[in-house]
Order: sequence, then C-alpha cells, then structure tokens
Amino acid sequence: MEGTDAESAYHGFTKKLRYVPTALRHTLTYDRGKEMATHERGAKRLAIRVFFADPHCPWQHGITENTNGLLRQYLPNGTDMSGYTQRELNAIAHQLNTRPRKCRNFATPLEVYTHLRHHSPVALGT
Repeated sequence: MEGTDAESAYHGFTKKLRYVPTALRHTLTYDRGKEMATHERGAKRLAIRVFFADPHCPWQHGITENTNGLLRQYLPNGTDMSGYTQRELNAIAHQLNTRPRKCRNFATPLEVYTHLRHHSPVALGT
C-alpha cells in the first residue's frame, strides 16, 4: 500500500484481491482502525463480506494474530519498514507462504491456495 489511510487501504486491498477468484473471496476480518473507513466500498467492489473484530478480542481474528507472530520473526515490532525494499518484503512473504502449516496437514499456504484455485473450494487438511 502507498500509505496507511483509508484510500490507500481501499486501493491496496482491491488491487491485490481482484486477482483472487471470486469463489475464494468470502470474508475479510478487520481490526477497527481508521484505515478501514472505506470498507463498504471495497466490499461491494470485491463482492465480499467484511467483519470487524471487537476491541481486545484477538481470538476473533486468529489467523491475523498468528501471521503477525510469524512476521515478527523477520520484522520485530516497531521496525521501520522504509528501510526495506519491495523485493526484500516479497522475499519474506514468499518464505511465509512456503512454510508448512500443521493446521493444513503440513501443506504450505501457497499449496493450499494453488489447489483451491484449480480445484473445488475444499481446503486441504480439513
């Protein structure tokens, strides 16, 4: 995303999620930050339902909390992101997306996504 404001979030999410097949776009769960002020516009454009987690309820968006924990292995909390190139950030994303997950019978997120994109929307390992 270009910034941390609502317009940047709208453009960033719609730019990336428009490449995800509609059959795989069901819901998004957000925190209650100001950057989500245009969520209705994005939900309509992407044909997706948006939910907001209640404050101080991390269990309502567990995958986000888990991913944040994994990201902290590469980018400790408070890291100045301006010191990283897009190429370096893409490399971190690739490492996370090719890391096996126990909850998916040790398939990687990339393997699950590829399978779902090319087959019926049934998750691996469930």
